[in-house]
Amino acid sequence: MQLHDLKPPKGSRHKTQRIGRGTGSGRGKTSGRGQKGQNARSEGFRLGFEGGQMPYAQRIPKLPGFKNPFKKVYAVVNVSKLRRFEEGSRVDADALVEAGLARAGLDIKVLGTGDLKSKLTVEAHAFSSSARAAIEAKGGSVKVLGEPRKIGPRRLAAKTGKGLKVAEPAPATAKEKPERAEKGRAKAKGEAPSSAPRAEGTPAEDVQETNTEEA
Repeated sequence: MQLHDLKPPKGSRHKTQRIGRGTGSGRGKTSGRGQKGQNARSEGFRLGFEGGQMPYAQRIPKLPGFKNPFKKVYAVVNVSKLRRFEEGSRVDADALVEAGLARAGLDIKVLGTGDLKSKLTVEAHAFSSSARAAIEAKGGSVKVLGEPRKIGPRRLAAKTGKGLKVAEPAPATAKEKPERAEKGRAKAKGEAPSSAPRAEGTPAEDVQETNTEEA
């Protein structure tokens, strides 16, 4: 046997398909694309094209809407869940995590849903007004963890019911009023108001006489 007598097993190798080489090549005329249409053109369409409607990849970012980057996420615990703790016990963040009421690593906020039947000392990062009232109504106490939240003057005025103080214009002094009245009398008589300063205690008639003598 010679080297030129070696051949691969039958069916192990296939001849490559020649596309676009005439009608006798098997796939010559339309090259397997069919006749006419968008898919028969050389340009075709881009990946993700959906026939002109807004593609799925561009629709997705619009669906959730606005996301507040400063939103604070709390682990919410209702007052009714605190009934499992004994009378007079201290309920802090670690106790709530151990009881399975909150996730570790998240700030805890207590809400006022339900009722409370025992006196507790509750420590959390935030409380609703109804939760605070329910805990204090049973003789318990509330402690807010972390730094206190800063409230602007407008929001503080809205919460306390006291409006913002607006600076009022200063009332006219007693010295300004006689001067205005004197000018008004001079205009009514048709005389020019006297520009010479007047000494205190000197009547206005004496000042007018001196002005006429000088003229």
